[in-house]
Amino acid sequence: MREMPPSHPFDDDKLKEECGVFGVIGVADAANFVALGMHALQHRGQEAGGIVAHDPAFGFSSARRFGYVRDNFTKASLMETLPGALSIGHVRYSTAGSKGNTQIRDVQPFFGEFSMGGAAIAHNGNITNADALRKELIGRGSIFQSSSDSECIIHLMARSLQTNIPERMKDALRRVEGAFSVVAMTRTKLIGVRDPMGVRPLVLGRLGQGWVLSSETCGLDIIGAEFVREVAPGEMVVISEKEGVQSFHPFERAQPRFCIFEHVYFSRPDSILGGRSVYETRRQIGVELAKESPVEADLVCPVPDSGTPAAIGFSQQSGIPFAMGIVRNQYMGRTFIEPTEQIRNMGVRLKLNVNRALIKDKRVILVDDSVVRGTTSRKIKEMILDAGAAEVHFRIASPPTAWPCFYGVDTPQRDKLLAATMSEEEMRDHLAVDSLKFISLDGLYRAVGETKGRNAACPQYCDACFSGEYPVAPRDMIAKGFELKAAE
Repeated sequence: MREMPPSHPFDDDKLKEECGVFGVIGVADAANFVALGMHALQHRGQEAGGIVAHDPAFGFSSARRFGYVRDNFTKASLMETLPGALSIGHVRYSTAGSKGNTQIRDVQPFFGEFSMGGAAIAHNGNITNADALRKELIGRGSIFQSSSDSECIIHLMARSLQTNIPERMKDALRRVEGAFSVVAMTRTKLIGVRDPMGVRPLVLGRLGQGWVLSSETCGLDIIGAEFVREVAPGEMVVISEKEGVQSFHPFERAQPRFCIFEHVYFSRPDSILGGRSVYETRRQIGVELAKESPVEADLVCPVPDSGTPAAIGFSQQSGIPFAMGIVRNQYMGRTFIEPTEQIRNMGVRLKLNVNRALIKDKRVILVDDSVVRGTTSRKIKEMILDAGAAEVHFRIASPPTAWPCFYGVDTPQRDKLLAATMSEEEMRDHLAVDSLKFISLDGLYRAVGETKGRNAACPQYCDACFSGEYPVAPRDMIAKGFELKAAE
């Protein structure tokens, strides 16, 4: 029976991270380094993880498990079954396929045996034409083993007429639409690819004489690897111990559109994105938010943990004292008692608790990273008022999330997004707070370093969840009846 991290009411009102990918070549016992990298990337997916390794004497070996990396891939008995100096890994949160009903066959990396040898692939992102590709491939005789959109890449590779695996991968990925950062391996090569727009992150690092690929720089830090550079949008790097890093550009060039929500929430604050500290960007979001939406109050309090850097920036800009008015229980882990209906009704109180002595009789500004359904925001507001706060003001470190993401983020249907059906003032009334303000889209762009704000004619980032402007049409969803934003 599988053991998985518990769902929790606090987490149900957050956008879910995509996935994390990691790979190592040229280092003894590479799988051990991959497990550490996966641990650093655990915030990108807590549902399941998998590792594939290769050793010339033993061939390919793999392990896939449900649950946290720390509970599975730290056991010597398991890691000894993954020998070799070449390995890749994946931490998963399901963004396509059978959400909430994941089978072990859905857990990546996926492996395929080709005429020129085996290959494994791990994918972060979402393929927006996966339904159309799957239908075509099944019609031509392909037999799918999982519900994941990522498996389409393996089948497209199998049908390619190219004579080596990197070339087959190029063929396959040219047919794929959407967002993808891929880490793959053959018997002798580690491969990394980003889609032409570079929606999802991927970085290259150096570890002694070996090389590392990771979704984020924090994955390099944990194993002591040196950051070399980001894999460029539309770039494929093919790495071998003999030839080092070779760079190819197999796709037509496109305007880069990195996911701006990586800066807001998904990436770890100690990572570096586009040469910028994620922590510093989030602090600057708070500065911009204080400039745009000042309010008289006594305390600035983050909704932990993701709201903390923005709350610090808001406090520094406004001069209002920063305080930990809400304390997060760091030891939630697996629930220690059965989640009965009574316990479920406790909601966020299992994870967050108000510092009553600090909050009582104070006008409080709560800084959070986003409002999705609004259910958690209402519960937190009630907790603050129950603790005796005089006023509650929400300041949100992202624009209103009004559109679903189809590029690797598990977003509720549009009609479940509070901002899709309500104005800012209507949301304030719904949450029953004294004031509610979101950072503007221009303010967010300024915080990430675009001093002139958002270029409406050619946006510098993918911000579809805020603007409704999708850089790649979500073909599968349109076929199911999803309506794109009308042109203004």
